[in-house]
Parts: sequence; C-alpha cells; structure tokens
Amino acid sequence: MLSNNNRELITWTDEFSVGIQEIDEQHKTLVDLLNNLYVAIREHHGNKEATNTLCELATYTRIHFTVEESLMSITGYPEYEKHKYQHKLLADQLNEFQEKVVNGTPISVELLHFLKNWLTHHILEDDMAYAPHMIKKGIRTHHTKRSLIDRLLHRQ
Repeated sequence: MLSNNNRELITWTDEFSVGIQEIDEQHKTLVDLLNNLYVAIREHHGNKEATNTLCELATYTRIHFTVEESLMSITGYPEYEKHKYQHKLLADQLNEFQEKVVNGTPISVELLHFLKNWLTHHILEDDMAYAPHMIKKGIRTHHTKRSLIDRLLHRQ
C-alpha cells in the first residue's frame, strides 16, 4: 500500500501477509528499511546516512532471499529457479545502486520508487504464490519467538 504518511513510502497492511510469520516479519523489516531510506532522503539527513541505510537494506535483502530460497529448496517449490532468478536480478541491481551511491551518486526518488514497486509487486505476486505450497509442505505459519534473523541483527 502507498502511504498517506509523509514518513512512509509503504505502509504495511495485512494485504502483504503471506501467512508465514517468519517471512512476514522479514518483509516488514524490508518495508521499514525502505521507509528509513525514504525519510533519510526526504528529510535531507545526508548522503552518508542514506548510503548506510541503502547498504543495510541491500544486506538484509540478500539475507531474506537466502531464507526464502532455502525454504523453497527444502519444500521442493516448483517455481524455485524462476523465483531465485528474480532475486538475483534485484540483488544485482542493488549492488549497482550501492556502488554508484558509494562513489558519490545521490540516491534518487526514482530509485526509491523502483524499490517500492519491486518490493510490493514481488510480495503480492511472487511471494504469495509460494506460500500455499510451503504451508502445505509443513512450514510453520507461526512461532513464539522473534524471527531468527531479527534476533541475530538485534532488531526490535
């Protein structure tokens, strides 16, 4: 969902939930990081903060992709290779963006909108497609502890 809030580019709603808590929590973190990047740029926090946030977003995205791909592989998801390739394309693009930003190119609004559009489309279309398969194959939909990735990265 597009946000009406000036401090958010995307507002998390239940529409984005794939029904697997671990994945949903990781998606929420990606949304939070993208919103942090948006605020850093919108409020002119400086290129260093925006660059650091972009790097954190890129790192977390790669971690999230690894988790998703592992679950797809374990459960024998039939569209695994196609989904993995989509992840690779975005990871390659993020690497290019990071390199440009580290070398002094400012982060543009176009980049933010590209990331927002990619993330929302990917969750709502591609990730929603694997959820029923994973749940049917026994992936737990809920857990009692915080996400492993969030615990490792000390996220609240």
